[in-house]
Amino acid sequence: MSIVHPDSPAPRCHPQPALCHPHPALRNIAIIGVASGIGAPEPGSAEGPGVLEAIGIADQLTSAGRRVAWVSTIAPAAACHAAAGKLDSIADCAVRTAGAVAAAIQAGDFPLVFGGDHSCAIGTWRGVAQALNPPPQPQACTPQPFGLLWIDAHLDSHTPETSPSGAPHGMPLACLLGRGAGSLTQGVPVLQAQHVAVVGVRSFEPQEHALLQELGVRVFFMDEVMRRGLDAVLRDALAIVQDGTAGFGISIDLDAIDPADAPGVGSPVPHGLRAAELAAVLATQATLAPMAPSAPLAPLTTLAGLTALVPPLPLRGPPVLLALEIAEYDPYRDQDGKTVSVIAQLLAAVLGGGKCITPSMAALELRHGAHNYDPLPVTLAKGQGVYLWDLQGRRYLDMMSAYSAVSLGHAHPRILRVLTQQAQDLAVTSRAFYNNRLPRLLQRLCEMTGLDQALPVNTGAEAVETAIKAARKWAYQVKGVAPDCAEIIACDGNFHGRSTAIVAMSSEPQYQDGFGPFPAGFKRIPFGNSDALARAITPHTAAFLVEPVQGEGGIIVPPPGYLAQCAQLCREHNVLLICDEVQTGLGRTGKFLACQHEGVRPDGVILGKALGGGVLPVSAFVARREVMQVFRPGDHGSTFGGNPLAAAVALEALNVIVEERLAERSADLGRYMLDALRSLPSPLIREVRGLGLFIGVEIDPALSSARQVCERLMLCGILSKDTHGTVVRFAPPLTI
Repeated sequence: MSIVHPDSPAPRCHPQPALCHPHPALRNIAIIGVASGIGAPEPGSAEGPGVLEAIGIADQLTSAGRRVAWVSTIAPAAACHAAAGKLDSIADCAVRTAGAVAAAIQAGDFPLVFGGDHSCAIGTWRGVAQALNPPPQPQACTPQPFGLLWIDAHLDSHTPETSPSGAPHGMPLACLLGRGAGSLTQGVPVLQAQHVAVVGVRSFEPQEHALLQELGVRVFFMDEVMRRGLDAVLRDALAIVQDGTAGFGISIDLDAIDPADAPGVGSPVPHGLRAAELAAVLATQATLAPMAPSAPLAPLTTLAGLTALVPPLPLRGPPVLLALEIAEYDPYRDQDGKTVSVIAQLLAAVLGGGKCITPSMAALELRHGAHNYDPLPVTLAKGQGVYLWDLQGRRYLDMMSAYSAVSLGHAHPRILRVLTQQAQDLAVTSRAFYNNRLPRLLQRLCEMTGLDQALPVNTGAEAVETAIKAARKWAYQVKGVAPDCAEIIACDGNFHGRSTAIVAMSSEPQYQDGFGPFPAGFKRIPFGNSDALARAITPHTAAFLVEPVQGEGGIIVPPPGYLAQCAQLCREHNVLLICDEVQTGLGRTGKFLACQHEGVRPDGVILGKALGGGVLPVSAFVARREVMQVFRPGDHGSTFGGNPLAAAVALEALNVIVEERLAERSADLGRYMLDALRSLPSPLIREVRGLGLFIGVEIDPALSSARQVCERLMLCGILSKDTHGTVVRFAPPLTI
């Protein structure tokens, strides 16, 4: 220890049982997980210990030559929702945690506890007390006290009588001081108030502070830390926890750290401790003693059998670090892996040495990739059917299906079989030559859409660009519009892609911000209003480009008859009706094409996403011969468009949709799901709308954002994504 230690405490009564364990320099690290989030405001922290174990923190933490092992994980016996049941579950976890911690210390190991919510502290520090004062002990003897450095944004000192929420996670420090529910305190204080120091507090209630003042606990609020500096505050706090004690512990609630450094916590509080500074100060003032160079390694504690081959030595001399606890890591909020890195910093600071935790996949993506997406904080590694699995092996129901690209489900066996076989035969040739796969796909696309010719490309945006070029050239060559005067009408709320030309049609300011100037020739009208289309058409109008159901716009279903009325107007004015069915087509809404719900056959249809069978980007523009004949060799092309691999996969995808009756399944299950969602008596829900398995739930923004709802659904094992912050989308694989 690098701080100045106080004098040894006064002699105690005899005989006084001494704690016997190897000298601190010989102690290895036994990791104990407490996977409980019973009282936390967000349930994700219960997963924290499991994630830390899964990413191999025990293997990666090399602490000055010590052996490190994850020896146990303690979880609540059963989920309890009533307040009394929650307290009983916390009490049960505390008893088992205390036993594991005491066993580790008595075997000569150093306990490192990773807790879900901070209620784990009740068990951790009771276990330390049990190890220091094992029974039997004469009643006349004074127990060996230990000190506790409690680093937290909160005071955690409510009692059942003062807690406004009744949340038991807010009570651990009070319980350790002998105040609180009987099942948690067992009527015996674990700590003596004069040996406790609380650092970093900035969110508390008067009742909590009054209790700690009454007991005599020293609290270093965040304003004092800012005024005096963390180094000076921690020096004073460590003096308190070591003065007259047999040893001390450190309990760190990660919400003590500023959310800018550690976002992955259940109850973030702004303006907190900076992670790098806290680690640096702990490294100089409160580190575990280094390994003795020639010391043999003692076996680590296990719950199956406790051994300590190193000769035990009585605890004497300067107070030693007895245990370290880190609580409230919420992996679902740790989007970029920053909080895991903070945990690694703290471990290296307190335990000595150590190497950095391998950056998470999300952290690597954020570091090396452009930030053009804002994913939910989950890293996926496997997909099968309607399910996805993350890196930790947690399973999720996919209610997004990659914006309908995975309508056939993940890893459909027929798609994979065709993919692998065709890849072995012939994958890419370019359209400089004919191949033996593309013609069959083109034929099938025309048969299933009732149109005449198809032009294959890769992405949906490419297909939309193709449609725009075809419509303009048709306007000049067939309709007789003056050169460079052709107009295309689109709708407010549309989403047709991300190219510069396409975003020129968008009504979403962000899609255009900073990307101009944009090409002319586009006009927007309200969606779902055929009268607006009638007013907008002029002699220069080449086409009306419309999504039968708007997806990105919020799963907006137009009034009945809308598309049929638009088709009639287009025929009357010699305007092309082009339906963008990249998301709505191929069975998504309960028909092969969404426009078929109103018996409409457009002049052109844009397909994509599900056409690739969930494994490749494949898209196409399919149209009447009169529209397609405007193209001549060299007018338009795509190196990968229509390649044999894509053509084989797309043809099999079309066959699967037909033979497995996925459009019919979407119609039946869509009605079921819409009815079920509409029956939910939730104040969050303002409206449920959709067609087939293409459903949106509009959230009341006064109560929650749709993003927050998606995050909570993720905790329940359901993956979806919001649109525009107000609508949660549900578009599962049609094989669900």
